This record gives sequence, C-alpha cells and structure tokens, in this order.
Amino acid sequence: MNNVLDKIKNLRERTGSGFLDCKKALEENKNDIEDSIDFLRKKGLAKASKKSSREVKEGAVGIYSNNDYTSIIQINTETDFAAKNEVFLNFMDEIGSFTLMTKEENLSALAFNDMIFEDVLISDHFKNLISKIGENILLSKLIIVKNSNKQQISTYIHNAYRKNIGKIAVLMRAQVKEPNDDSKLLGKNLCMHIAASKPLAMNIDQLDKELIEKEKKIQSETIKASGKPENIIEKILEGKMKKFYSESTFMHQQYILDPDKTVNEVLNDFSKINEFKVLDYHSLVLGA
Repeated sequence: MNNVLDKIKNLRERTGSGFLDCKKALEENKNDIEDSIDFLRKKGLAKASKKSSREVKEGAVGIYSNNDYTSIIQINTETDFAAKNEVFLNFMDEIGSFTLMTKEENLSALAFNDMIFEDVLISDHFKNLISKIGENILLSKLIIVKNSNKQQISTYIHNAYRKNIGKIAVLMRAQVKEPNDDSKLLGKNLCMHIAASKPLAMNIDQLDKELIEKEKKIQSETIKASGKPENIIEKILEGKMKKFYSESTFMHQQYILDPDKTVNEVLNDFSKINEFKVLDYHSLVLGA
C-alpha cells in the first residue's frame, strides 16, 4: 500500500494533478509512472482544449529585462484567484524570461505561441497549465523592445503581486545626456504618472484621428444643445478640445507629483541641468 501511495505522491509532484486522477492513472497503466504521466498529460490537454474557449478577464501583467531586451507581457485568467496562484506566477516568470531569449522586436503574441520552449510549443505549455489550474489561460499581449546604451529604460508595476508582476505595467525609453540617480528617479516617477493618468498618446499629433473627430462632434452637439449663440460655439469648442488634449496626451497632462506643471514643463526644467527626452512608452493595463 505504501508503495502505491509513494507512486501517487511522485505522480502528483511531477504532474500537478489531483490525488484521485493520479490514483486512476496508475490503475489504468499497471502502476507504471511514465505511462501514467503520458495518460495524465493526454487527459489534461483534452480538458484544456475544452476550457480554451472560456472568457478570460482577470490575470496579470509583467515586466522582464536583461542587458539586451525588455519585455512586457499580459497573461489572462478567468479569475483573480488563479492570477495570484504561485503556480501561475511562476509560470508567468518562466514565459516572461523566455520572451527575452527570442531576441525579436515586434513579435506578436500569436507568433510567440508557435515558438519552442524546452522542446515544447509555447501553446502546449499553456495547455499544461490550464490542466493544472483548471481555468483558461491566455497570452493576450506581448511587447519586446531592444535596449541601448544610449537610452535609459524605466519601468513601473502597480498593484503588484510580485516585484515585476501586477495589474498595470509601464515601460518607458528616454534619451538622457548623463544617466544618474536623478534621471532614474524622474524616469520611475514618469512611469508612475503614466500608470495613474493613462495617457492615450504622447502628443496631440499621435492621437487617433477618428477619436479626435468623435470628441469634436460630441462636444459640438453638447454646446449647441445648451443654446449657446452660433458666434461663440467655435470658441467654446476650441476650449473644450484644449482640455481634452491636456487630459489625454502625456506631454500636456498635469504632472501628478507637481499639478502646477505639465509633463512637458517638468521635462524642460530637468533638461536645463541634464537633457532628458522621452522617446516612447508602453503601458499594459489589465482589463483595458
């Protein structure tokens, strides 16, 4: 009896499957461990394929970096409970670390799923995790950027589950004349600003044109409905759009740590001492 229990324990440790599933697998395969592992894997993948169509709204975002690349990933789960599970978080770190080994910028989540990691397709690693956790798990977003000695990389995680995993992840690249502690602090604070203020674009010219036209139409109709005279509608609309731009673009937003200044003004002030130019930023917000 003890021998059977030892084999069940061994099987559970190697596969992550439940006690009864391991017991049945051994019974079906004459107590052979390797055959039982294959049995459980096939069973798990079959279950995973059924769960892969279920909706995923929870999960986590994570940031990973080495000397050459930095990446942000978003992996979704069905429940917040699963996203806080150590098995899930360990898996996320493994996948995140592997994204850096691809050495590819502009790699889509779909293409990444077709890559081989530890002799197995990435998509199959996800299926194996689905069979263990019992929920649909999906890699939904992936961003990889190449680091440069001439650039400062700044990151920030909000609502953290781990130091590098949470519900909001921000990555920002800046060109800094002399990278130092002050420039690193500014970079981190700017990332915190992005996480809190959620700008839609860096500048006005980078905003989606359809979004601008939609906003203009809404504001124009609202002003007309208020009964304002035709001769001042355009002037009021101009003010409304200015406010829209100041709320939705990074450079024109009020800086969260000094609301009397815009981000652009803060950067100009800092650049008088040490030139600091934001090149781009990437932000992943769970649920957005």
